[in-house]
Amino acid sequence: MVNLFDSSSIHPAALDLGKLFEDRGFELSLVGGPVRDLFLGSAALDLDFTTNATPDETLDVAREWADAHWEIGRAFGTIGLRKSDAMIEVTTYRAEAYDPDSRKPTVAFARRLEDDLFRRDFTINSMALRLPSLELVDPYGGIQDLSANILRTPGTPEDSFSDDPLRMMRAARFVSRLDIDPAPELVAAMTDMAARIDIISAERVRDELIKLIVGKNPRRGVELLVSTGLADYVLPEVPALQLETDAQHHHKDVYEHSLTVLMQAKDLETDDDGPVPSPDFTLRFAALMHDIGKPGTRKLEDNGTVSFRHHDVVGSKLVKKRMRALRFDNETIKNVARLIELHMRFYGYGDAGWSDSAVRRYVRDAGDQLERLHRLTRSDVTTRNKKKAQRLGRAYNDLERRISELAEQEELEAMRPDLDGQQIMDILGIAPGPMVGKAYNFLLNVRLDEGKLGEDEAERRLKKWWAEQNRGGQEMA
Repeated sequence: MVNLFDSSSIHPAALDLGKLFEDRGFELSLVGGPVRDLFLGSAALDLDFTTNATPDETLDVAREWADAHWEIGRAFGTIGLRKSDAMIEVTTYRAEAYDPDSRKPTVAFARRLEDDLFRRDFTINSMALRLPSLELVDPYGGIQDLSANILRTPGTPEDSFSDDPLRMMRAARFVSRLDIDPAPELVAAMTDMAARIDIISAERVRDELIKLIVGKNPRRGVELLVSTGLADYVLPEVPALQLETDAQHHHKDVYEHSLTVLMQAKDLETDDDGPVPSPDFTLRFAALMHDIGKPGTRKLEDNGTVSFRHHDVVGSKLVKKRMRALRFDNETIKNVARLIELHMRFYGYGDAGWSDSAVRRYVRDAGDQLERLHRLTRSDVTTRNKKKAQRLGRAYNDLERRISELAEQEELEAMRPDLDGQQIMDILGIAPGPMVGKAYNFLLNVRLDEGKLGEDEAERRLKKWWAEQNRGGQEMA
């Protein structure tokens, strides 16, 4: 055991709590991810501790010291504490055993720190710092693997993944987050055992997928899911892209193209003060999934070319179905699907550009996803033809310029008809009902086509439209 850290690297609450446990004759160690992150040069923001004290003994030691405590994880040996701004979890040494057919572990308490570390997912997370001495405990070579940039399990990967199949998803997540190389035996076990992911709840799979997508190198994480067969179970639309050749991006298959778009979208994210702060799951996931409608729409044309008509609409429907299966929230599903539905719209812009009406509709249809749509559309250009790439870039620059100019002129982002629903009812003398919605949509389309009219002109147009509606109804009668 070695002491590698000075006390300034550790949250003061951790040192205080360590001294408190030591004075009462118990062991306490900072464990797992926080220790790994210290070696990576990051602050140990998460305060996860392990101890030889039972949950009752932990409460007895820390109850008066903590500002608050909770026992929601008590059955798993975990007691939660809050000290000032520090949120803390203290867990009794555990030696978990899993029923092969169950999603949940059977918890047994262990007697030694080394036994607790052995049950953890990867060697880089199987390190601990004893407190308050700051002695490193690393029985399974986590520091060596971290230095070698290798992801391994403390025991055999087969045993680890059999105990908890979600660890296969976690492996892909860490490959993405740390840009680390999975050990060959780990990849082999993931490949052999991929089907076991089916016993894991959709919510847990979703959470790991999100962390993978927002990692440092999401491409590598996705590639590991696909190459091991895990993606066939959790995200089958992605490996299906390998079967297709995209006529537009003929130098890459659709799978390779989608991975490139994912990384290019990541590079277009902004800092915290920008419109799309990094990391942005919605943008990245839309980039990965934007062409999943192509396998189902692929058609060989008479001239020998391949087309994928309406793959944007089909892809939007497919991504909704997949995200619902993974238990994503409705707002995220809606936003990702909208981006995929609109990602081809720009290609109608062409050298001649669009009318002001078409630009307004583009902005209105994108809504609050406009900034993401800008980045997705730009990322979708992966051609090696420099002239084509430059032409598309210039065209999109022009579109963004026009959007900005129209926004300044018309407050485009808050586009509404010149009359609201109440004004429509007052002018036409009608009660709430479907005709109010039809009248509103009529005025909205006029607004999109012609810009702001003013209330007087809008009222004149509304009355004329209303007269035509009534006349048409009388003629049918």
